[in-house]
Amino acid sequence: MQSDFYEDLFAPFGNITTLKMFGAGGIYCDGLFFAIVADDELWLKADAETLAAFKEAGAEQYVYPLQKKPVPLPYYRAPDDIFDDEDSLHLWTRRALEAALRNRKPPKKSSSGA
Repeated sequence: MQSDFYEDLFAPFGNITTLKMFGAGGIYCDGLFFAIVADDELWLKADAETLAAFKEAGAEQYVYPLQKKPVPLPYYRAPDDIFDDEDSLHLWTRRALEAALRNRKPPKKSSSGA
């Protein structure tokens, strides 16, 4: 994964970090996981509120290649124009960040009872 490239691309949205994971790379904005880089493609987080926009754009869903049974994940291929059209970059990144925020799991409570 070209970490520096994606950190620069998404820098206007917040503190961008990347993490290698399961043969792919995760992209985080201010700690919020909103994108995957796999197979040299960028995949953005979608949810019930943004899924129609991704489908209307013809975006393919990311399928994690498990050996026994591939698993479709809620990430869709980013439109190619986000790399050269700032308005498109902002639109699709905002959609992915908002989907990630809506679907963020609350922090686990400590089992110590304190």
